[in-house]
Amino acid sequence: METFHHLVREYEKKCKKADVPEETVLAFLVEITQRERYDLYARYEEEMPEDVYQEFTSGMERILKGEPMAHVLGYSWFYGYKLIADDTVLIPRYETEELCANVLMRMDELFPDAETIECVDVGTGSGAIAITLCKEEEKVRMMASDISEEALATAKKNAENNEANISFYQGDMLKPFVERGDRFDVLVCNPPYIPENEEMEHSVVDFEPNVALFGGKDGLKFYRSVFEDCHKVMKEKSFMAFEMGWNQKEKMEALIKEILGEVRYEIVKDMNGKDRMLFVYFGN
Repeated sequence: METFHHLVREYEKKCKKADVPEETVLAFLVEITQRERYDLYARYEEEMPEDVYQEFTSGMERILKGEPMAHVLGYSWFYGYKLIADDTVLIPRYETEELCANVLMRMDELFPDAETIECVDVGTGSGAIAITLCKEEEKVRMMASDISEEALATAKKNAENNEANISFYQGDMLKPFVERGDRFDVLVCNPPYIPENEEMEHSVVDFEPNVALFGGKDGLKFYRSVFEDCHKVMKEKSFMAFEMGWNQKEKMEALIKEILGEVRYEIVKDMNGKDRMLFVYFGN
């Protein structure tokens, strides 16, 4: 049987040829063995047990063919929470963790004395944002929506698994909450924002739901929808938070002025220095 060291090096070379990040090999091994990296390093020259060998090699071959590691594992991690990952929802990205961190910071700044913060996650997908916000901030009363029944079923399972108290509603963007007459302090939305004619890696298009990726011809279809209806659901003092495409700043600013007028907003860069988050403020 091959050693851990030999197999890791062998698959790192295969990843390089297949244009898959080499760090995927060790990340996958950490997950299937449930061991810390330092523990694996300590066992590097030992033979890999047969059951681990079978799971590792079969899983890596799927990854080398373009299947996301999260789908091979059946789960992904987001903000420290374990979430089901399958073809019903978009796999949560690291950039969205930054969005959550920024939302939590602004909650503290804008609602320091609030007993309850009414919050909604529009187009929740896996439920990653909704779960994170209501688990990280005890004041949050969370609602979430998605147009997809399959996505909502996955989000509900994820909420249950993480003991997150969230009210889920099926419907198109803000429609369920407009109909209910809900009003929110915080609205968070990570909508599909890729223009429909933009080419994508096959590992994304082939394995993740296209409805969660593409946002119309200009990528702004769903922002437009929220901007047009937000006055029906936002409280007098409140804010909205969005993830956005790194190259959409100018179009986004034009859309804000067109629909929301002279509202206060800021576009925030992510850790890579790219314009990735939009915050819109009302009454403050």
